[in-house]
Amino acid sequence: MGCIFCKIASHEINSKIVYETEEVIAFRDTNPQSPEHVLIVPKKHIESLETVGEDERALLGGILIAAREIAAKLGLKNGYRVVANCGEDAGQAVYHLHFHLLGGRHLGWPPG
Repeated sequence: MGCIFCKIASHEINSKIVYETEEVIAFRDTNPQSPEHVLIVPKKHIESLETVGEDERALLGGILIAAREIAAKLGLKNGYRVVANCGEDAGQAVYHLHFHLLGGRHLGWPPG
């Protein structure tokens, strides 16, 4: 499989990893959109939120717990945002489910 996130998760490609468990890996985005920009990725290949199965509920919960733990580790005391882009119109560029953890500056609303 040619999925870049699968290759990062299996350590075939080096990345600046900030968090890792048996099911999840998180690493710094190479094109950061905020001072702290981390991608949180399940190690299991899932294309997007549209293809998440019922059996992956615990995995999704684990990803959100990971986001909270990473934010604390990075010292994001004033807040952070967790975003999942789903599909072309939303800007999903890599078709492996991933969540952007953004922080370190004021994040305006609405996004986009």
